[in-house]
Amino acid sequence: MTATPSNPQQQKLRALWERVTGFFTGDITLFIVKRLLQGAITLLLASALSFFIIQLAPGNYLDVLRQDPRISPETLAVFEEQFGLDKPVVQQYFIWLWQVITRWDFGVSFIYSQRPVSSILAERIPPTLLLSITSIIITWAIAIPLGVIGAVRQDQWVDRVFRVLSYIGQGFPTLITGLLLLFSAQFLSPWVPVGGMTSIDHQDLTALGKVLDIGWHMIFPTIALSITGFAGLQRITRGQLLDVLRQDYIQTARAKGLPENRVIYVHALRNAVNPLITLLGFEFASLLSGAFITENFFNWPGLGRLILQAVTAQDLYLVMASLMMGAVMLIFGNLLADLLLKFVDPRISLSKMK
Repeated sequence: MTATPSNPQQQKLRALWERVTGFFTGDITLFIVKRLLQGAITLLLASALSFFIIQLAPGNYLDVLRQDPRISPETLAVFEEQFGLDKPVVQQYFIWLWQVITRWDFGVSFIYSQRPVSSILAERIPPTLLLSITSIIITWAIAIPLGVIGAVRQDQWVDRVFRVLSYIGQGFPTLITGLLLLFSAQFLSPWVPVGGMTSIDHQDLTALGKVLDIGWHMIFPTIALSITGFAGLQRITRGQLLDVLRQDYIQTARAKGLPENRVIYVHALRNAVNPLITLLGFEFASLLSGAFITENFFNWPGLGRLILQAVTAQDLYLVMASLMMGAVMLIFGNLLADLLLKFVDPRISLSKMK
C-alpha cells in the first residue's frame, strides 16, 4: 500500500520549515551561544566602565537638594542611605549589579519620585521604537529602489538628480533638519502638529482615530530622522550595486542572454545586499538612541528626552539602565546582522566571524 503524495503546496511548506529548522541547528546554535556568552561579558565590562565614569562627575543628585534650605541635613542623610550614596563606589556597583542579575531590578529613579527604573523605561521605549522603526522602514523602502535606479541608469539625468538629492540630504544632519521642520511646523499649524505624540482629545477618539492621531504627530519627526539616513543608504546601495555589475560573472550572465531584470535583481542585487544587511544590524542597535535630537525638538515622549533629563539631574540608576539597554541592542543587532548574512548567503562561514 503506497502513501498518498502530498500536494505541491504542502511540499513547499515542508521544505521551508525544514530549511528554517535546519538553519538553527549545529554550527548556528553553537555560534548563537558563543555570541550570547561574549555579549554577557561585554555587558559586564560596559556596566562597570559606565558606572565608574558616571561617578567621576562632580557631586550627585543630592547636591541639588542641599541647595534647598527647606530640606534638613537629617533628611539628606536618610536619602543617602536609601539610595546607597553613602557607600563606596565599588560597593554601590556590586549592589546594583546583584539586584539586576537576581531580581531584574535596575534601582529607583531619583527625579521620578523614586519610581522603579524598569517601569519608566517600559513607558518610554515603545514611543522611541515606534518612531525609529517607522523611520527605518520608510528610509529603506525609498533609498534601496533609488539606489538601484541610480546604478542601473549610471550618469544619466535620473542618476544625477538622485546624487544631488543625496548630497543635500547628507549636508543636513538631524539637528539642522529638525530645526527647519520645527520652524515649518509653526507656519503649518494646526494642519501639522508642532510637537507631542497625541492630541488633547486623544482619549476620546476611536481606536482608528487614535492610530491616525499618532501617525499625524509622527509626520515631521519621522521625516527629520529619515532624511540623513536615506541619503547615506541610497549612496551605499548605488555604490555596492555598481561594483557588483562590473564583475565578470555579471557579464557572463548577460552574454548568456539572460533578461536584464533577472541579471540585476536576481544575480547582482543579491550579492550587493550583504553590506546593507550589516548596516541594518547597526541601525537596529541605535534604535533606542537614534531619535535623541528629534525627540527633544518635537517633544516626543521617548527615551531620548528621558536620558537627557537623567544625565542633567545625575540620576545614576536611570542613566545606567538606559546605557545597558543601548548595549543590549548593539549586541543583538550585530547577532541579527550575522544571522541574516548567513541566511541570505549560505557561503558565508560563521566560524570566521569575530
